[in-house]
Amino acid sequence: MTKRDTRATTPKQEERLKIGKPKQVAAGFAGISKSFGIGLGEAGIRRTWGAMRTVNKFDGYDCPGCAWPDPDGHRSGFEFCENGAKAFATEATKKRVTPAFFAEHSVLSLSEQSDMWLDKQGRLTEPMFLREGSDHYEPITWGDAFRLISDSVGSLKTADEAVLYTSGRTSNEAAFLWGTLARQIGTNNLPDCSNMCHESSGYALTKVIGIGKGTVRLSCFEKADLILVIGQNPGTNHPRMLTALSNCKRNGGSVVSINPLEETGMRRFKHPQEVLRMFGSGTKIADDHFPVKINGDAALLKGVMKVVLEEGQLNGDFIDAHTEGFEEFKQAIEKTTWDDIVTGSGISKERLTKLGKVVSNSKNLIICWAMGLTQHKNSVSVIQEIANLLLIGGHFGRPGAGACPVRGHSNVQGDRTVGIQHNPNPEFIDRLGKATGITAPYEGGFDTVEAVRAMLNEKVRLFMGMGGNLVSAMSDTEQVASGMRNVDLTVQISTKLNRSHLVTGREALILPCLGRTEVDQQLSGEQFVTVENSMSVVHMSRGSLVPASTYLLSEPAIVTGIGAACFGTEPFDWGSILQNYDLIRDVIEEVIPDFRDYNSRVREDGGFYLPNGPRDGPTWDTQSGKAHFTVHGLPNPVAKAGQFTMMTVRSHDQYNTTIYGMDDRYRGIYGARRVVLMNPSDMSELGINSGDEVDLTSHFQNRSIFAASWKVVPYEIPKGDICTYFPEANVLVPLDSVAEGSNTPTSKSVAVTVSLP
Repeated sequence: MTKRDTRATTPKQEERLKIGKPKQVAAGFAGISKSFGIGLGEAGIRRTWGAMRTVNKFDGYDCPGCAWPDPDGHRSGFEFCENGAKAFATEATKKRVTPAFFAEHSVLSLSEQSDMWLDKQGRLTEPMFLREGSDHYEPITWGDAFRLISDSVGSLKTADEAVLYTSGRTSNEAAFLWGTLARQIGTNNLPDCSNMCHESSGYALTKVIGIGKGTVRLSCFEKADLILVIGQNPGTNHPRMLTALSNCKRNGGSVVSINPLEETGMRRFKHPQEVLRMFGSGTKIADDHFPVKINGDAALLKGVMKVVLEEGQLNGDFIDAHTEGFEEFKQAIEKTTWDDIVTGSGISKERLTKLGKVVSNSKNLIICWAMGLTQHKNSVSVIQEIANLLLIGGHFGRPGAGACPVRGHSNVQGDRTVGIQHNPNPEFIDRLGKATGITAPYEGGFDTVEAVRAMLNEKVRLFMGMGGNLVSAMSDTEQVASGMRNVDLTVQISTKLNRSHLVTGREALILPCLGRTEVDQQLSGEQFVTVENSMSVVHMSRGSLVPASTYLLSEPAIVTGIGAACFGTEPFDWGSILQNYDLIRDVIEEVIPDFRDYNSRVREDGGFYLPNGPRDGPTWDTQSGKAHFTVHGLPNPVAKAGQFTMMTVRSHDQYNTTIYGMDDRYRGIYGARRVVLMNPSDMSELGINSGDEVDLTSHFQNRSIFAASWKVVPYEIPKGDICTYFPEANVLVPLDSVAEGSNTPTSKSVAVTVSLP
């Protein structure tokens, strides 16, 4: 089998690093300028205006960016943020990647370009095929592409030689069909992007409160008297969340930031649609900031709970009626020493006591978190400590209180709800079989880490990805690439060019699909799809722009095309269900009881809320029928003497693996991405000056991974910690370093050494 020696990472390029001061205010006029500027540059006036006026409207399309919810009632004139504007503007771009482009550029030459350059080439326009031994993609008809996939499926020795990966931008309809396709093939190998981010949240919460989702509504933010934002950077990753936080402040509530870095969005915020406030200093968001050590959150939370218990501010009635395990939990907290808490968190006893008293006095507490908590070895236990803290005060089942894991992709939660699950429960499989006639497997399949291991061990012959960019998104980049090269056929359903199109199997297909912003026309007429946001609201999304190419198919059309080629009409009629997406939703309703009256309710303005026991009752879908207090020890540090703890983060000019520009405006870093943020004291001890180039080496068990040439940026970060950008630094995250229970890569907790060349 011939393997192509294409690059799996962005090559080292000349970067002109400029270091400025971190910004003190998020959004404002600068955000407005960026929002419109990138749209005009990419899509032109007409397509930019068309995209901006319909995004997040009741009858418009859901922003292809993050999963932050829209207001239940009135929608503003421009219901989007700066990074949302970047997401839909680059999707609406006028640039095109045609067969002529692939004829001109080999996959080897393309792999020598940066990830940003690849994205900026524009929209994919036609199905493309990379033959064995060839270095150039060539056009292929949709029919031939589907037959090639069917032949691959038919040649599998076992169904588990197939892996079907999913991105969180995929609609409910497409995701459900994707999961159904996998199960008709005969496998639950359904890794998805959630395995790499909030898998820890879902796993942890399901164990203790009976549901793996958040338990608040957007309106709760206006009713909360205290919001803790832990391990999250809303200003860059979920900018519209700043509106909700500012509403909390205006109603007399308090916000506290807990993060190794003090991010701009948590300092001040100028709402871009409130003209009068744009000229002032903006709304102060965080009343206090706690610069916790990387992975010091468990110790911090224990310190807070220790104070709450000492203060006696418990909701005894709630604890007695709704929980079990309180006494064991209480004893464990009492036995935890302040010395261990202070050492583990990096925060003084005095400051933690102050925070604990604020939490004790809170009547309506919301705790928000993101990947700063979910990507550690002990992530599951940390998130269960959050549940412990909320349970102490009875902060479930009432407006203004609850747990709020903030999802990154626009429909990553919905994908999981409709069946993208590598370990499905038997009841789901039974209902799927009854609704479709498909005999689906009960045995669990591969998550992302397990899928890569299987590819490395040559146990996968067919890899299909619907959206996303696994090569760049996953930990241990070179290992992922080696695994991909072992596969017979790799298939990528995509809107734009990315590195997963260049690091391929023996043969490869690119299947271009409609974007979220575009009109989806099927036999019965114009269609809409549905998505689920971070707060369990299912609502419609309808594109309005002319598709980028007449050759594009929708994601549901591509999945049904594959299904029809592989299995025809028996027992599930893959062809006819595409005519009207209402038919897909009818099947979803049969399989998932929470989607009763799906087609009628989703047509209501704003859609509908899925049931949520801890939020609506509270009730608990656990074996005992109660919520569980849990007991956990403090984690051991990953870094040994002479090592640093590294975390990977996004810059402000990126969305997941998509790089829009070279600047991280909020952090004051310009013109470079291959940088490492360090504490000035650490720099001094190592004899490193600002802008110096260093090498990084990660260490896990008996394996070391070397990555050269990172420019040092002095930054306010806890001593002993460093920070880098992904996807560039993913190469340093060991594949086998995963969270206990969830198997999520530990991208926020990597032991590294820093050395001068």
